[in-house]
Amino acid sequence: MSLNKNLKKHNYKTTKIQRETLHGHKAYLIWFTGLSGSGKSTFANLLEIELHKRGLSTYILDGDNIRLGINKDLSFNHKDRAENIRRIAEISNLMIDAGVITLAAFVSPYIKDRKKVKQIVGAENFIEIFVNTPIEECERRDVKGLYKKARAGKIKNMTGISAPYESPENPDLEVFTERQSIEENLEVIINFINKKLNKTHE
Repeated sequence: MSLNKNLKKHNYKTTKIQRETLHGHKAYLIWFTGLSGSGKSTFANLLEIELHKRGLSTYILDGDNIRLGINKDLSFNHKDRAENIRRIAEISNLMIDAGVITLAAFVSPYIKDRKKVKQIVGAENFIEIFVNTPIEECERRDVKGLYKKARAGKIKNMTGISAPYESPENPDLEVFTERQSIEENLEVIINFINKKLNKTHE
């Protein structure tokens, strides 16, 4: 008999609502998606700095950091990309249950995988922000030199080059980095998140 059949979820007396009350705010997963070099990590970092200044409990889950640790056994093929995002969603779900505002910066190129994240953490806890930056601009920035390597054939399954990126169909918020400055986009993001946080106190 499989041990999985003997597993049972334990419900402890301290609840998510009690943890949120202790922190003084509702917990959300703020999911930044976009091409490599679009500005996801930059916005997640700046937003966390702003929220931290206000005394809010936050934590950032970053693509590279996760793959250097818990997901270091995964490749970049389609199956492993899906598993990468699934694990991140489960981690995020634990963070939300702990009452922490969680910011996630991941390319997460497939709509199906992002919908799975929303399903795992709950639609009411999920905020999807699409950092809309054209591939040409991302490639021009080439912060990590990935596009250059991909064009040279040194990197396989590079999103935007040899692997697809599926833009969100209906993101909660979309920012355009070519049209507006980092400061302008950050203000848009902060204003949007403020409205979400304020709703919890109505």
